[in-house]
Amino acid sequence: MFFKFIYSLTFVTVLLYASLLFAANETPIHLDKKNMRDGCASCHMGFNFSDGGGAYRCVSCHGSSNFQAGYVTQGVQLKDITKDFSKNYRHPVFDKKGQHSAREVLPEIDPSVERHVTCADCHSPHFVSASNPYAGISGKKVGNLVTQITKEYELCYLCHSDSANLPVKSTNKRIEFSTNNPSFHPVEGEGKNQAVISLIRPYREKKSSAGDVSVLKCADCHSSDEPGAARGPHGSKYQGLLTDNYSIEDNAAESDFAYAICYRCHKRASILGNESFTAHSRHITGERGFKGGGTSCYTCHSSHGSVENRYLIRFNRDYVTESSTGKLKFVEKGTYTFHGECWLSCHGVDHNPKTY
Repeated sequence: MFFKFIYSLTFVTVLLYASLLFAANETPIHLDKKNMRDGCASCHMGFNFSDGGGAYRCVSCHGSSNFQAGYVTQGVQLKDITKDFSKNYRHPVFDKKGQHSAREVLPEIDPSVERHVTCADCHSPHFVSASNPYAGISGKKVGNLVTQITKEYELCYLCHSDSANLPVKSTNKRIEFSTNNPSFHPVEGEGKNQAVISLIRPYREKKSSAGDVSVLKCADCHSSDEPGAARGPHGSKYQGLLTDNYSIEDNAAESDFAYAICYRCHKRASILGNESFTAHSRHITGERGFKGGGTSCYTCHSSHGSVENRYLIRFNRDYVTESSTGKLKFVEKGTYTFHGECWLSCHGVDHNPKTY
């Protein structure tokens, strides 16, 4: 009886919210018969509002058989997301059955809870509209209040920032992208480093004209590797659920493919031409007998943000250790002069310091 009451209350909430959208001349996508032929009954078979069917109900329309499902209005074209969910790197929507609860709160506060995800964590089928893809998704709880999600990164932070059950090697993305850091990829706002000379237009440090891009979304880097796939980080063949390849291991040959994700925004010719760092090419390609071979971008840079240095400099401790005097740091010699010094040991080479 209690659960029937809860489900009835949820249904009333949905109708009230939908009525507000109707009043604003905006119909929720799944309640619009231009998209869903039978409205609510398209997902809730026989008007069984206690079970919408979960992710498996979603792919009855958003899967390979969506045109045979019989629920989508004739003429509506939907993309198949099931292919991305079958790739090596994916959000595990179909890997962890029975883990999701409609009453769970994110970020997770219990470290013992197994990490999982379902479609409803990122998409609210009742509320989502053309102008607000985040409608109906609860944000982070602050005291007794729940914040409202208005930006993509806020949605990603629900699982990839302050969760108590983050995997051992995972990092808090909210901390890394913080605009208080010395450097960060511009997701929460425009970046601080104003001399990124390798940027390919339309990417710019600061937006000065209508066509400039100075702020990124998580899905610009984390999304399907196939250009025609559904938008969003459902799955990819590349590690890290990236749109392109990114080699994070050292001793790998430099190529367009090795650092393809970086070269989407950063001019390869600029990096190999040492425009911002006089030894960029030597480090990445291993040229001139550089001991240890090529060094990955990941060895010296954090792809999200650095809490320590400008220019996303953060050393990967799998390869980089303290110098012979016990120091591990980068020292900038003049703002935007592209000169500095490194105190560290890498591939058997002591930087105590190495100056450029």
